[in-house]
Amino acid sequence: MIPRNRPVTNERDIAKQAGVPIATWRRQVAPGLRKHVPALFDSRVLIYDQAQVQAHLSGRPIPELPSQPHPDDLLNDKEAAALLGVTPNTVRAYATQGYLPAGTTVYSLRLWTRHSIQERLDTPSRQGQGGGRPTGASGPSKAHPYEGDPRLTLAADALSTASHLPRARLAADLADQHGGSTRTWERLLAQATSRAPTNRARTR
Repeated sequence: MIPRNRPVTNERDIAKQAGVPIATWRRQVAPGLRKHVPALFDSRVLIYDQAQVQAHLSGRPIPELPSQPHPDDLLNDKEAAALLGVTPNTVRAYATQGYLPAGTTVYSLRLWTRHSIQERLDTPSRQGQGGGRPTGASGPSKAHPYEGDPRLTLAADALSTASHLPRARLAADLADQHGGSTRTWERLLAQATSRAPTNRARTR
């Protein structure tokens, strides 16, 4: 997590600012930095809080990071998944299909604000991003409860690649992979099946 969207840096940029080749910097300086300044994410990409790095390199006490959750915190897919009760793969699928904002990229990591994740958590799954149509607004109603739900795409993909599996087994596998109940995935599979003939007809 990047607390409150604070300025961050990575080792390549630190070495560049010091005018030292990255290989030399990692051999001579990085071990001490990593020992005293924790990376913000448990991932291959090492990102550090800029103020903590500057304090360490100048020999000053390392400031503590804010510990209380804040709407501007930036979360990676694992942290967002923990809040939503789904898998990191599902978080990325939600973002691709519009069920979540696209997020922002920081040093090749895709991140989401805590506010956007909390908003998704507080929005019933039958509604679109932002909570659906305001009360009293006119317009066509949904054709079915899962209209616009990105999990329909996951269900349709599962049907096309594992159609030999019993429906209950397939629903259980999807629940294990993406979160949610087996019963919900059975409904999604049923809806994806009912949509299939229409989709094929449109492609002719």
